[in-house]
This record gives sequence, C-alpha cells and structure tokens, in this order.
Amino acid sequence: MDIQSSASKTALMVCAYRARASRWPKPLFVDPWADTLAGDDGHDIARRLDQQFAPMETWLALRVAYLDRLVAQAVDRLSIRQVVILGAGYDTRAARLPRAGVSYFEVDHPATQAAKRERLGRLEGYPIDAAIYVTCNFEREDPIERLVASGFDATEPALVIWEGVVPYLTEAAVRATATRLASGLDPRSLVAFDYVGKKLAAGANLSAKDQQTRDYVGELGEPIQFGTDDPLPLLYDCGFRWVRSLDFNELALELLGDYQRDRQFRFQHIALAAVRTPVAGWP
Repeated sequence: MDIQSSASKTALMVCAYRARASRWPKPLFVDPWADTLAGDDGHDIARRLDQQFAPMETWLALRVAYLDRLVAQAVDRLSIRQVVILGAGYDTRAARLPRAGVSYFEVDHPATQAAKRERLGRLEGYPIDAAIYVTCNFEREDPIERLVASGFDATEPALVIWEGVVPYLTEAAVRATATRLASGLDPRSLVAFDYVGKKLAAGANLSAKDQQTRDYVGELGEPIQFGTDDPLPLLYDCGFRWVRSLDFNELALELLGDYQRDRQFRFQHIALAAVRTPVAGWP
C-alpha cells in the first residue's frame, strides 16, 4: 500500500470524526469544513473503525477540544503569537481559531500538503490563506530551518501542536524531532503531543478488541510503532525541563462530566513540554 495515500486516508478519517463531534447537541468545538473534507472515504473508514473501537469519536473530540483550548491559553496567558501545526494533515485550526496578530504555520510532507490545498481550494468560504504552508520532507529536511525560511521567528515563542503523529513514528524519529524542537525553538515555546502506552504500541497482552483496533489502524498504512508509559525521561534527554501529562479519562471527566471505564481511555495521553517553565504557571 502506498504510504502517502494511506496517510491521507487516516487524515480523512480524523476529519470524519471532527464532523460528527461538531453535530453533538452540545459540541466541544465546531468544524464547519470537516464533513466536506472527510468525504465518503473518510466517513467509511471511520464507520469501520467504530466496529473495533466505538469510543473513538469521543476520544478524538476530547483531543481536538483540549488542543483548541491550549491555543487560547498559549495566546492569552503566554503571549504566544506563533502556532505551529506539525504534521498538519487536514487540520483546520488556522480557519477555526483565528486570532489577531497570531500566525499559523502548517508543516507537512509536500505531497500531503498539496493534496490538502487542492481540497481546500474547492471548499466555499474556507480562508485558505489563514495558514502559512511549510513543506518539509522530515527524512531529509530540518523542520526548524524550513519554518524559518517561511517567515517563522525562532527568537520568539511558539506553540507546537504535534497531533496524531507520535504513535506512528519510531522512537528514534520521536527523539530526533523532539530534540530539534527543544534546541531550535525559543525556550519559552510549548510543545503538545498525544501518545499511547507501551502495551498498546507493542501489541502485547491486549484484549481482542484492542488488538483488532491496533490491526485496523495498521491496515490503513500507519502502524502504531511508539508508546511510552512515562514520556518524561525521553523528553528530559531531548532537552526539555518542564513536562506535564494527562490522560483522556481526566479530559472526559472535565469536559464531559463523567467517567466510563469501558471507554478504555487509559492507553491514551497528552503531554506538554517546554525547555523553560511557562511564566504564567500551569494547572
């Protein structure tokens, strides 16, 4: 299976879940473009994943809502004016969360980005110029250098959202990228990414449903490769000196007001990392 087409299918699936979550009676966010971006292919992939992991829609909604809120907190509390979407896929935050004086940089593989821009060009009303598009072949190019070449100011702080990417990389790739972010960004910057636990990544001692979910994601062309039960040692090695982590049960309790053990959200977490402790403090 072609890697590029597989990555696009996965990204379209994420759009389908964003579209569904936007139609909740009390949505955590609204993405008016997600439904069209997903298309029939994206919705079909999502429906098939529902059979393996029914809570995926809720999990994805929590992830998007939390990272959306993080954008507001970074801008309002940390005075950050640069938001980097690393491995952007079909992200729409530049259009959904515009802020005066804030620049969005979407970094992705040239082919993926070209496919996205072609789709966006067909969406009526989408502000395609809301983001600065930065092409980067991560195997051969330095993302910080590519950002700077596109107008990014490495002497000013940034929020880096690295969403839905880390589990599909090798540990070596995670370490290399995290190290470059720590060394190349202004130390006031904040990096946020989601990750899964070791057990799920390794495919060891999983329930039948968890194994089916893991297998299905692999069939889409992006097998889960990296997991950790504690990202702090890795992030410390990479140069970060402030780390926070929360799991999706905590997010569900806060944003939805409940706890349901059968969601099995214990495998998924979000990490925040910075080279310097954020000046505004952090909950």
